[in-house]
Amino acid sequence: MNTGETNTAAAANKWIVAVSVMLPTLIEIIDTSVVNVSLDHIRGSLSASIDEATWTVTAYLVSNAIIIPLTGWLSRMLGRKFYLILSIVIFTVSSFLCGCAWSLQSLIFFRIIQGIGGGALQPLSQAILLEAFPLKQRGTAMALFGVGILFGPIIGPLMGGWITDNWSWQWIFYINIPIGIISVLMCMIFISDPSYMKKQQMKIDYMGLALLTLGLATLQIVLDKGQQEDWFASGFIFWLSLISVCSLLSFVVVEWFAKDPIVHLSTFKNRSFTTGSMIAFFVFFNLFGSIVLLPILLQTQLGYTATLAGQVLGLGGIATLITMPIVGVLMTKVNPKWLIAVGTVIAAYSTFRLSQFNLYVDYINVFLPRVFLGVGTGLLFVPLTTLTMSGIRREEMGNATAIYNLLRNIGASIGVAFVTTMISRHAQVHQFQLTEHLSPFDRNYQMASSAVARVFGYNGLSPDVSKFAADSLIYGNTIKQASMLAFNDTSFIIFVILLSTLPLVLLIKGGKGGATPPGVH
Repeated sequence: MNTGETNTAAAANKWIVAVSVMLPTLIEIIDTSVVNVSLDHIRGSLSASIDEATWTVTAYLVSNAIIIPLTGWLSRMLGRKFYLILSIVIFTVSSFLCGCAWSLQSLIFFRIIQGIGGGALQPLSQAILLEAFPLKQRGTAMALFGVGILFGPIIGPLMGGWITDNWSWQWIFYINIPIGIISVLMCMIFISDPSYMKKQQMKIDYMGLALLTLGLATLQIVLDKGQQEDWFASGFIFWLSLISVCSLLSFVVVEWFAKDPIVHLSTFKNRSFTTGSMIAFFVFFNLFGSIVLLPILLQTQLGYTATLAGQVLGLGGIATLITMPIVGVLMTKVNPKWLIAVGTVIAAYSTFRLSQFNLYVDYINVFLPRVFLGVGTGLLFVPLTTLTMSGIRREEMGNATAIYNLLRNIGASIGVAFVTTMISRHAQVHQFQLTEHLSPFDRNYQMASSAVARVFGYNGLSPDVSKFAADSLIYGNTIKQASMLAFNDTSFIIFVILLSTLPLVLLIKGGKGGATPPGVH
């Protein structure tokens, strides 16, 4: 009887722990995208240009990227429970200060602080969940974690738009406050540190810390501002890129030989961890690239409203939510590698469908690829994360989850930068090719121009005005067609990149029922 009560209490406790760590993680993930749709309101309220306003997004991403790989080290130095609560407090207080910002400069500063607080929440939550659930239920734990990771970027823009339109942009920050307070109280009561995560006396690796901070900060700025600044045609981007590459390479060398490194790169000796991290990088490259690609296509080329475009993204996210619990059950019955492979193929196929669009595609054919992407990502996320972490000892889990989350986030950032750049460059190429035919000497153009001019002429316009209107209409349609072809090209390239990761699945260790036990290498 006592044993049964103990097991019931332990089962209940792990779910309370899961809720305690996932609440702040979800709002942190939402905050990475919620500001995007409010930029115009922020710009107007704080008397800034749109380029200046985007620094509120960049500042958060930069500080977030710097903190993520430091999470394992800071957890050991401060104690994991204390560091988790401290991060939530910093995130909550800075959210309040962001809502109270009196100028753009103050908002950017508070967003940096918010990113410092929020950056640790994803890897800390993942490490705690992996430890709270027994090995056979790790698939369930990662399904829960995946809900926040994958659904947050989808619900963020929808929620941010609604709050901004119906209340004010300040409330996209204020809503974090009650959730943050509840999260702090729950973590204080229900989270406890295992013996190996208690506060430790540690030497600070100042050189590694400086190189990592400089390298990731400059990398994130390059990815966020590169296309806007025309990449390496800009001296600003060129020098930041050079600084980033040199800093990160130097960081790898310093950390590899450091006695007490802030990031234990020896984790990469684990083949499953290295391979899984590489796959995660490309999965999130595809996911975030597609999430950026689709709404731009819908609104700029197909005439969708922001609400309709949001519905397509949101309903696709629901497919992920439905898939993940099913995958958690399947992992005990099917080799997880098969789930990863099938999920990768489905996610790649969704992007291939995007590459087949034209300007007359209907809503169903727009919606289906998003559903396929949601199902594919849901299928592969849980088994991929579980197998990647399967050979990591509990003592190293914080460091491993920090590295894993960093690579995943960098994949997402590079995916977004890649998509926006490819669309812009390929649109220019196709526009040049198509406009070559807009010549009075081209037979097809002459026929089209004359036919459209006659239509305008029937409406009472003079011949000269009809001809001008016809040429303008044809030119406008040509530009739209060039943009659509650029979307097709970009989607196909993403499809090929993701499909090429399939052979990596074979390198991950683990078989039926999940993975090798922790600590087994």
